[in-house]
Amino acid sequence: MASAAAVGNENISVVGIGDLKISTDPGHTIITYALGSCLGVAVYDSTAQVGGLLHVMLPLSTIDPEKARQKPFMYVDTGLPRLFLECYKLGAQKGRMVVKVAGGATLQGNVENQFQIGKRNLVILRKMLWKNGVLIQSEDVGGSIARTMSLDLADGSVMIRSSGKQWEL
Repeated sequence: MASAAAVGNENISVVGIGDLKISTDPGHTIITYALGSCLGVAVYDSTAQVGGLLHVMLPLSTIDPEKARQKPFMYVDTGLPRLFLECYKLGAQKGRMVVKVAGGATLQGNVENQFQIGKRNLVILRKMLWKNGVLIQSEDVGGSIARTMSLDLADGSVMIRSSGKQWEL
C-alpha cells in the first residue's frame, strides 16, 4: 500500500486528486482532502474486509484520452471501474459492496461553476452505477462546501469533515 503513514496507532493513506487507494488492513484509514467539484467514492465489502477510496476530478475521459491512459483515476468513467476491479482482485463482491459518495459541490467564485463539473461528475457516476446494478448507500453531495472524506477499514465507516464539523456518512 503506497502512501501509508503511521499517525498515532492508525495507519493512514492519503488519496490525492485523481488517485485511488485500496486496503484490506482493518487498522487502516484512507482519507482524501479538498473534495470541491471532485467526487470521493468509498466502497467497502465487510465480508472480504476490502475497501477503497477514489478521488475523481472530471466526468469523462474522452476530453483527453492520452491523459486518461496515464491517470485513469482522474475521470469518473475510467476511475470507477478500476476502483471496483481492484477491490474484486482482493476478494470483494459487487453484491456485498457498500458505496458512499461525497463532493460534487459548486464552489463560489470558481471557474468550474460555469462548466458545472460537480453536477456532471455526479450524473456520470450515478449512470455508471445504475447501469451496473449498484446503489449508493449514502451521499453528501452538491452544495457549496469543500469536504474531507475518510474510510475506516475496521468497519467501513465513512466520515466527512467540513467547516470545522464532522459527521458520519
